[in-house]
Amino acid sequence: KMKIDSLSNVVILANGGYPSSRQALDILLNSDCVVCCDGAANRFIAEGHTPSIIIGDGDSISEENRIRYKDIIVIDSDQETNDQTKAVNYLINKGITEFSIVGATGKRDDHTLGNIALLAEYLNMGAKVYSYTDYGVFIPCRNQCEFKCVENAQVSIFNINAHELRSEGLSYPIYDFTAWWQGTLNNCPSGSFKINAIGDYIVYITYDKK
Repeated sequence: KMKIDSLSNVVILANGGYPSSRQALDILLNSDCVVCCDGAANRFIAEGHTPSIIIGDGDSISEENRIRYKDIIVIDSDQETNDQTKAVNYLINKGITEFSIVGATGKRDDHTLGNIALLAEYLNMGAKVYSYTDYGVFIPCRNQCEFKCVENAQVSIFNINAHELRSEGLSYPIYDFTAWWQGTLNNCPSGSFKINAIGDYIVYITYDKK
């Protein structure tokens, strides 16, 4: 049995909408290790797959799966964090700081917003994480970052605490946004762009062009 500590291609499957796009499913199904957030394990198992770890407060996984997979279930009853963050904490404590998240959006809108906002917290915890949805990817960033995408991909920037925000390669100039909506609905004509900043922000890039 492969130790989780030795894996470099790790994915957290959150308990939002189960991924349906090719891009998100590829990330999920081609990973070395899938850490399922509690109830997300039910669908993953129903699709014919076996989780590497199931983590959460244990209130959403079916009784059948709780018994069948008892050896890989990690119960974390902390009510101050959600299951996605429990999975992130578990990986970081194992020394794994690079991983992807899928299934973090969909179903409840408040959970979607919370899971996206938490990406900035994971960056502060020392993690390099991409969160893949059915339409694009959220990337928490710090200072200067460069990106590759399809030509005419749609791009949004959500400012956390950054200042001196500037961009190269986007259709519309960016600035020190003070509200999340201000950095939405940009465009990348060439398929690559750069953001210069001091501080943290979250970038969203669509898989497909406008």
